[in-house]
Amino acid sequence: MNIQFIPLAQPTPSLAAAFTKWESDPLLVPMTRPNQNREELERQSEVTPADLLERLSYQNIYLIYVDGRLVGEMNYMAHFEHLYKKEPNTAWVGITIGEPEGQGKGIGRKAIKHLEEQIYQNGYKRIELGVFEFNKRAFTLYKNLGYEVIGRIDDFTYWQGKMWQDIRMEKYL
Repeated sequence: MNIQFIPLAQPTPSLAAAFTKWESDPLLVPMTRPNQNREELERQSEVTPADLLERLSYQNIYLIYVDGRLVGEMNYMAHFEHLYKKEPNTAWVGITIGEPEGQGKGIGRKAIKHLEEQIYQNGYKRIELGVFEFNKRAFTLYKNLGYEVIGRIDDFTYWQGKMWQDIRMEKYL
């Protein structure tokens, strides 16, 4: 299995279509974005190349390829206004393995390790992230990679008819 992490440089319609698919997938949406109610959870929107270009103004986005096929994306940003612990030199990270053939194969672990290296090379000393309390797989992955819980935010996201916590985690590089 050949895994590549390629910085997003030039948004294209096909990349925007992949992001649209992932950001509208009812299995992925509860894991990747907070939702305050059922309507938000079911909301779908189209991602355009212009949207991706705008994201590049504040995010570093890496595309995840397995054997030449796009399976996901990961990103980090500085100056994230919703940090739980406001410390300088902190990067906020996110990852989506959007294609089923990329899930459950250790790609997320390799992707996070690559992202940590990029973040460190760019001068950041700390990473913070949030994982919803029902996302046990992601929580276990982050714990195994050395992330530690620093706090919990109650009633953060809606899923399966109720509100759930956001677990904030950090790792010093």
